[in-house]
Amino acid sequence: MTLTDREQERWRTSLREQMCGTPFVAKLGVVIDEWSPAGVRLRLPFAHHVTNDGNAINGGAISSLIDVAGAAAVWAGHDFDKGMRAATVSMTVNFIGAARTVDLLADATCVKRGRDLSFSEIRVSDPEGAPVANGTLVYRIVP
Repeated sequence: MTLTDREQERWRTSLREQMCGTPFVAKLGVVIDEWSPAGVRLRLPFAHHVTNDGNAINGGAISSLIDVAGAAAVWAGHDFDKGMRAATVSMTVNFIGAARTVDLLADATCVKRGRDLSFSEIRVSDPEGAPVANGTLVYRIVP
């Protein structure tokens, strides 16, 4: 099956709408600020439930943001003729600095698209641009 450009765009729009509506991601509170085939920007608004102590954002929440942002970067430019069943295969997270009582921004780009595997690079920073974490994600999409 070959989808038209219009159908491809419809699927990308649909995935954008679904991405933050899944139960886990919705509970985190992640929102999409930017979405294009060139990359995405997701925001994790500061909330008490994503902290360790009411101030410092938990590393698991940051890792989850990296996972969602990396996957979103793949979907934002994905060729839906190649499939729609997906899963994270591998993820690496490097924590660089602490984040306290601030929203976090995750900028992600898909740097390589293979037959089944796509590779994303993700940078997480605070609103002032101070680095908090970075990561890489390997994401698999199959028919």
